[in-house]
Amino acid sequence: MQQQRVPTTVTGSGVLPPTEPDDTGAVPPPARGRPRPPGPQTLFSCLPLLVAAGLWLYALPRIGFRDTGDYGLLDRFPLPFHLALAVLTAGFLVTLRRAGTAPWWPLTYCVAMLVALKAPPAVLYDSVRYAWASKHDAVISRLLAEGTVHPGTELSGGMSAYDQWPGFFSLNAALVKAFGVDAAASYINWAPVALGVLTLPVLVLIYRTFSDDWRLVWTAVWIFQLANWVGQDYLSPQGFSYLLYLTVLAVVLRHFVRPGSAGGLRDRSALDPAAAAVPPPTGTRQRAVAVVIVAPLIAAINASHQLTPVMLCATLFALCLTRRYRNWGLLAVAGLIMLIWDLTMGRVLFLETLGTLRESAGDLLANSRAGYAGEPTGPGPELVGAANILMVLALAVLAGSAVLLRRRLTRGALPLLLAAAAPVPMFAVNDYGGEMLFRVYLFGLPGTAFFAAAALVPAVGGSGRALKAARRVSTVALPVALTALLAGFLPSYYGKEGMHYAPPAEVALTERAFERAPGGALILATTGSFPGAYYRYDQYERWFFTEQEVPENLKMLKDPAGYLARGIPEGRPAYVILTPTQEKAVIGEGYLPPGSFATLKADLKASPRFRVVEENEHGLVLKYVP
Repeated sequence: MQQQRVPTTVTGSGVLPPTEPDDTGAVPPPARGRPRPPGPQTLFSCLPLLVAAGLWLYALPRIGFRDTGDYGLLDRFPLPFHLALAVLTAGFLVTLRRAGTAPWWPLTYCVAMLVALKAPPAVLYDSVRYAWASKHDAVISRLLAEGTVHPGTELSGGMSAYDQWPGFFSLNAALVKAFGVDAAASYINWAPVALGVLTLPVLVLIYRTFSDDWRLVWTAVWIFQLANWVGQDYLSPQGFSYLLYLTVLAVVLRHFVRPGSAGGLRDRSALDPAAAAVPPPTGTRQRAVAVVIVAPLIAAINASHQLTPVMLCATLFALCLTRRYRNWGLLAVAGLIMLIWDLTMGRVLFLETLGTLRESAGDLLANSRAGYAGEPTGPGPELVGAANILMVLALAVLAGSAVLLRRRLTRGALPLLLAAAAPVPMFAVNDYGGEMLFRVYLFGLPGTAFFAAAALVPAVGGSGRALKAARRVSTVALPVALTALLAGFLPSYYGKEGMHYAPPAEVALTERAFERAPGGALILATTGSFPGAYYRYDQYERWFFTEQEVPENLKMLKDPAGYLARGIPEGRPAYVILTPTQEKAVIGEGYLPPGSFATLKADLKASPRFRVVEENEHGLVLKYVP
């Protein structure tokens, strides 16, 4: 009888002797060898992360956010902060070379860059960042206090719209209760980081629909993050509904391909080497089930925001222009849900908006104007405006060059190109309160980022002279472009930080002014862009008296006290609140000329029509004396 052979164990250091059977006759498992040390590629991928983390943590407490000047946080970021961002960019470029075999490294760097760029306010600030975030906190607090909404109640300052589209606020009221915190203010500054992290996998799904090249996919995600400077990622209905919009888009692109519509796109030889195969087609029954699945997401978008449903319908219509995604039924469902909401909960504002279309429809110049009135004033706001323009031009040039030079990739990714162009016709509708320009850019950004990345990341494989030249150019162009976009992001996102941060003492002064005023009083301020402006907004009327055309403001400055007195209804108690944050906002946005805010304060203090109630370095409160 042949003797049974006992297996040997092989380790990195050689062959171990066979293990003897124990008393039961069973052979114990072989001893494990020592774990392998990390290879050089892992070290090169991990080392920049550790260096960048150390620099960022060192720089964080040295960011001078309490005394911002003309340039916001730009000149308050210490050198180690900029070095941390540069190291993260270099590390991302290193890991991009083997993104196909280790895609988690570029993902890690994308998350790290997101945290490095947008977490400083969440970590450092001792008050709510951004006046509109403070406004939304007030809406959530009222919803928690009353437990219901009042869509038919008219409130000053356009606040009725929040009761007519309450989905986002209801969700946050539930989160406040679930977290056991006092208000949404406890987590509100973390919203940009949270929404950014949630957006990452959705973007990957969208980009992987059109490209198998992980380098292109992660570069597109990276560009999207750097180009998303619009500032709509705070705790807002737009930020929440934008995430849902991208989710619906990803589902449609991956699960709504019509049978027999791919045609020549099934032939890999006719596609760009980086292009992905068209997703498998779905039958009528499968698409009907998918419509049932995405309908709640579409309903949640409609319950939370006014503009995003319109953008979604525009995108779905643009996709219907292709044979691949000609799903008129889905478009009809999205349009029907939007119409039902607009004619029920949102009826008041919807009809009011329709009434203004006669004046705004077709006025492309006015509808594409940024802001309410005036031009940015001061070195910081002017730098922000210039950076915004350069960022848009850079993305347009990169994306346009990819569309022209990589036509085979464009052919496969045509739906994404149409989705990027779908928001542009909104310029013919209205100005959306001076915000339409930024919203069109935001909704076109996913597709634009993909094609911009395609211009910077050449295809793998092939040996043509043109392809070799493209690779040589990419070796220089990719790091230069990513560095330039990073340099543009910082002023675009943080250049107006003086308008977005108010110390707790300033917020407390504002709240004391409201508490001092009787219910139904008229509260005056130069602008609503200051934290606390909508404190107990359902109990007071508000008049932000510089949010109008500049010529009217110049008229007001000739006699501020008389101008305001004429606008206060007879017998109505009235208080004026003036704060440093307001001064930075009205001067920076061009509502008032430089130096006029101080003149305005002095004139009101000297007038017998107004009496000083409270004054300190954090603001001035006056009471109207008829």
